[in-house]
Amino acid sequence: MSLEFAVEHPCTLRARYAEKHLRQWGRLSSIHARLTTGDPLVPTQETLRFVEEMDTQIEQMGEETCVCLECPARLPVEEAGEGESVGCLGRISYPVEAQFEKFIADRVQLFLDTVSEEDQPRLLRILVHPDSPFDGEGSKELRSVTTPSGLRFFELRLPIKLTRAAVKLTTDHIFDMLAGFKSEATAQTTYTRELPLAATADYYDFLDLLLRNELTLTEQHRLRSRGRNYAQFLRLLNALERAEALGTRVLMD
Repeated sequence: MSLEFAVEHPCTLRARYAEKHLRQWGRLSSIHARLTTGDPLVPTQETLRFVEEMDTQIEQMGEETCVCLECPARLPVEEAGEGESVGCLGRISYPVEAQFEKFIADRVQLFLDTVSEEDQPRLLRILVHPDSPFDGEGSKELRSVTTPSGLRFFELRLPIKLTRAAVKLTTDHIFDMLAGFKSEATAQTTYTRELPLAATADYYDFLDLLLRNELTLTEQHRLRSRGRNYAQFLRLLNALERAEALGTRVLMD
């Protein structure tokens, strides 16, 4: 279970296959990678059967996605922790890890406390504005959901509250903002949300501040070693960079 995203780019692969098909390949490659690279989570019998039944698809996927190697929308291989065969796709796995949520809360609080308002990324200023469109309700609803198989969207049952200039904020507001905007092109793309081209620069600035600014390589390595979410959001950051350069949007669902 994951939040899937893609850099929308007209390529050879999309000319031959529908977006729905590419997303299926993305899920398949992610599952296959976890099974073959020593994922500590024990796969279910259903997952194992699924991969066995899809053996022919896996082979076809490997052959067809060779074109991704030369695609300008291809995301860095080193950030493809989930084994993404389709180069412009990525995913953020659920549940959102408690340690990563705490990291995000601490970083937002730090920059609100130490960076002058005129130097803050625009999204950070929007987040704390009284009329911010990111009310946190979407994430709040997801926190109470547990799937029939026992999966959750967030490890933490309650969001982390911020203080001082962000006294009215919780991490629910932050994750609502990171979920993007409702897409009007779902019928064509199969993605229900998006980060439109007009917003990619703002989202890039915000995530770049949170994920990379004044973090040493040692700190980044520690964050990677503690869970998946940090590297997955770095891949989203790279997707925003590619989308802005190509004049396109990032699709999300």
